[in-house]
Amino acid sequence: MSRKKTILDIQKMKEAGEKIAMLTSYDFPFTRVMDDCAIDAILVGDSLGVVVNGYDNTLPVTIEEMIYHTRAVTRARPKALVVVDMPFLSFQTDLRDARLSAGRLVKEGGAEAVKLEGGAHVADTIRAIVDMDIPVVGHIGLTPQSIHRMGGYKVQGKKEEQARRLLEDALAVQEAGAFALVLEGIPLALARRITAELSIPTIGIGAGPHCDGQVLVIHDILGLCEKYSPKFVKRYADVGGVIADAVTSYIAEVKKGEFPDEGHSFS
Repeated sequence: MSRKKTILDIQKMKEAGEKIAMLTSYDFPFTRVMDDCAIDAILVGDSLGVVVNGYDNTLPVTIEEMIYHTRAVTRARPKALVVVDMPFLSFQTDLRDARLSAGRLVKEGGAEAVKLEGGAHVADTIRAIVDMDIPVVGHIGLTPQSIHRMGGYKVQGKKEEQARRLLEDALAVQEAGAFALVLEGIPLALARRITAELSIPTIGIGAGPHCDGQVLVIHDILGLCEKYSPKFVKRYADVGGVIADAVTSYIAEVKKGEFPDEGHSFS
């Protein structure tokens, strides 16, 4: 039986040159399945706002929603490291709010690490949370909570000046004490450079093959989210089609009086 993964294991994977596999999960059954497959890390992402709750973006997600879904994930007792997103407005106002929000995700939700978006401008926030002995994952590049400033979900770092700032952000996040860094929506050459510069692992999403690991949204790889179809998403299965077939068959059997039959009834 494999043992529980910690942040030290994730860091050692970079040193050993072993790729880190991470997926999002928001509930008990998905967590059980992916943990049985030996996923390295699970992200309870604020992407749940879009793929589970139907919001247009991640901004409406609350700390209470994140705690609720984190509890569902951790009830599965996964051996994977459980990282949880800090939602919009849970860390941007002041350091006290940031500490309290991170603490609630750990104390009430069972998170083993938290992730927050931003570069150099959130370095003090990262440092304050790390000082509470709560591990932090950084997140730079295309940061969904900054969708309005960025003018949509656009690749970041194409221009030299922007690329330089992202490298500075990565170094600032590492210096602040983050143990890993998500790189989202940036050119693969820039991701490769950042990965080589940092001593902490990089986990890419739309950042090419040179990161130390990869993360995707589980609903995207299973064909369960039709709202967006980014270039970087690979669909590994059409589970939506399987569910539709099952529901269609159920409806047909109920309408014909074929379900339930005696085998699905009590005597």
